[in-house]
Amino acid sequence: MGDPRPIGFFDSGVGGLTVLREVIRRLPAEDTLYLGDNERTPYGPRPDDEVVRFSIECLDALAERDVKAIVVACNTSTAVALPLLRRRYALPILGVVRPGATAAVLATRTRAVGVIATPATVRSHAYFEAINEEDPFVEVFEHATPELVPLVEAGKLQGPAVDAAIRRSLAPLLGDAVQADPSFVFPKPLDARIDTLLLGCTHYPLLSEAIRGIVGPGTAVIDSATATASALASLLEVHDLGTPDTAPGQHLLLTTGDVAAFEATSTRLFDAGLGEIEPIVLGRAAGGVTGGSA
Repeated sequence: MGDPRPIGFFDSGVGGLTVLREVIRRLPAEDTLYLGDNERTPYGPRPDDEVVRFSIECLDALAERDVKAIVVACNTSTAVALPLLRRRYALPILGVVRPGATAAVLATRTRAVGVIATPATVRSHAYFEAINEEDPFVEVFEHATPELVPLVEAGKLQGPAVDAAIRRSLAPLLGDAVQADPSFVFPKPLDARIDTLLLGCTHYPLLSEAIRGIVGPGTAVIDSATATASALASLLEVHDLGTPDTAPGQHLLLTTGDVAAFEATSTRLFDAGLGEIEPIVLGRAAGGVTGGSA
């Protein structure tokens, strides 16, 4: 029978659009509803209780619009709030940590994986736990890289300043292998000799070309967008939630920030708009729906 209702997506800003783009490619007939909390981005430096409160407000707004499933396309929210969110809503909720962790375990040859993410995601050790559950013999090196999200939100994806920021961010993980800027000296390099770098933030795939150019071909660069799209397709199939429609899906983007700025950034990042954009105002979360989820 299927379900024609839209799939909801949530992120703190524009980074989750990387997941939305992959889902549109994988599931072109599905309608989608994306909510970016651009007014309060980034979530990474915020305390956990604030991340939880903001996440609930955003998911309440999606649930009120009768979505059939929600993708928490924000690593920080997934890491900090996913178990609570799954208890709160009576619909399937998919995070981005587990699919990315699975892909990284499959990619590593030396069983040494580096993870770059926001401070809140690293603090939660969500990727360490997820990778360890997949393969307890994989060594995980987590490192917070707060300098990168503001670059993406500003639409800066390449150039000398971006390369310098990436080199500074990756130097603790890759040491001499990253050929770091000589002016930057990290006091205690991990010298992890990783062969796989997991981009633990949905903003970071937009910097993947620059990151790959710096780490070189010997290091596999993994993002969770493609893996999450595959996991979502499986979830919809298992729960018979795929749309029965065959026409191309309709896509609506909501932002808590400035619509013109969101449109300009998303168009610059993706060359073409992913859908119509509307503003949304979020209030303090009221009582929620309880129930199980996938």
